Amino acid sequence: MTTLHTTRVRRRSLGAALAAAGLLTTLLATAGPAAATPDPGDLSPAAGSRQSAGLAPDRELAPGEIPGQDEIVHSRNIKPLANVPSANPAAINSDLAFQGNFAYAGNYDGFTIYDIANPKSPKVVTRVLCPGGQNDISVSGDLLFLSTDSSRSDDSCNSVSQPATEKSSWEGIKIFDIKDKKNPKYIKSVETACGSHTHTLVPGDRDIYLYVASYSPSEAFPDCQPPHDGISVVKVPKKAPTRAAVVAFPVLFPDGGNPGAPTNPGVSKTTGCHDITVLPSEDLAAGACMGDGILFDISDPEQPRVIDRVQDNVNFAFWHSATFNERADKVVFTDELGGGGSATCNEATGPNRGADGIYDITGRGDQRKLVFKGYYKIPRHQADTENCVAHNGSLIPVGGDRDIMVQAWYQGGVSVWDFTDSTRPKEIGYFERGPLTTDKLGLGGSWSAYYYNGHIYSNDITKGLDVLRLDDWRTEAAKWVRMDRLNVQSQPEYH
Repeated sequence: MTTLHTTRVRRRSLGAALAAAGLLTTLLATAGPAAATPDPGDLSPAAGSRQSAGLAPDRELAPGEIPGQDEIVHSRNIKPLANVPSANPAAINSDLAFQGNFAYAGNYDGFTIYDIANPKSPKVVTRVLCPGGQNDISVSGDLLFLSTDSSRSDDSCNSVSQPATEKSSWEGIKIFDIKDKKNPKYIKSVETACGSHTHTLVPGDRDIYLYVASYSPSEAFPDCQPPHDGISVVKVPKKAPTRAAVVAFPVLFPDGGNPGAPTNPGVSKTTGCHDITVLPSEDLAAGACMGDGILFDISDPEQPRVIDRVQDNVNFAFWHSATFNERADKVVFTDELGGGGSATCNEATGPNRGADGIYDITGRGDQRKLVFKGYYKIPRHQADTENCVAHNGSLIPVGGDRDIMVQAWYQGGVSVWDFTDSTRPKEIGYFERGPLTTDKLGLGGSWSAYYYNGHIYSNDITKGLDVLRLDDWRTEAAKWVRMDRLNVQSQPEYH
């Protein structure tokens, strides 16, 4: 067992200054494997106001309007209820998971547990210091899992940044016992090839499986060698979690995947996956894998099998994440154009690049196909100083024949949108803050925005945890859906 470190330690090296406003940021050297496009973790949070601007007045945006610096605006059907400011705004906040009356929020310094029994007044239960970007997070029972995708000196919570060229460097999965919410205990680490940028929990009766997504190998990295054309599968025995280990590395791209540039200019070469969403009730998974989107069968969780694969070499730069609809006949893929550190929600970029791609699933069994239907991008133009692109979101469980989700767009804020008609998606609600900075491109905004038990929770990179209430006739049915847990990348059966 490793003792938690309780004092401040040095974070991973962040990249240099952002490029000029409106231009794509270039890839900067980091201690870990290089990304095909810059990840927000390679950039510094924007300077300026770091605290909440307070609850918003009831003000909507006029067409074409960009709110003032740090100003909060929202549609009439969304009401901001609470904000818990970040304890350390210089540390980037990342993903969210939920269990009972608790929310678990990752950040590049560790994670925070919030009591959300009263959504109007969330309380910090504990903050755990355990540096290692991006600290993607999930929970199951008394176990919490963190992803480390920054090369560290060792697997402890007092490690420091160390080049991936050194064999002794460590990246992978960390496992905590969270039975005592006020005093989580770090109980196990599992090293994985090329680290763990994200992970996806696949539930089972006796064992939990984690699909570990990572990418960008190099001949110079002893623990991240090319070809890196698959995912690591970690098996965690529920009754003996300290025996967790990598049990398989299924190859998903035997042909190497999308070759990227120069064959496909502006498209990332596929060297692994960025994120995977599983739908255990259907034994299905959707993978967002840099230059490819895939649909695969997970009936044998240790050996997932690809059913179909698609590319978009015109408008998609980096396949980032995926969301199934409730009927499992659609998948929404996100494109993280510019790696999350660029201003791509402006008029110059247009409506199709840096957008969501909506795909219908046709056919049955191994004959299922992903068929492109349309793009969705927020209709609100953002300033050239605001990093903005499609990011993490979840379904709002409205049931019936309607498809609605909530989604984070970094400084584009939180968007609620309807994709019932795959060819004509539309925004039906929003919440956003004005630019963090007005003189240069800055990093901030909502990393993840998820719907859980009647409320929207957003983990803002610099502002902390936001709680929103959605009141709309199209989403009223979701308020009756109560869950005891939610790991968004492990989609449940809501109805």
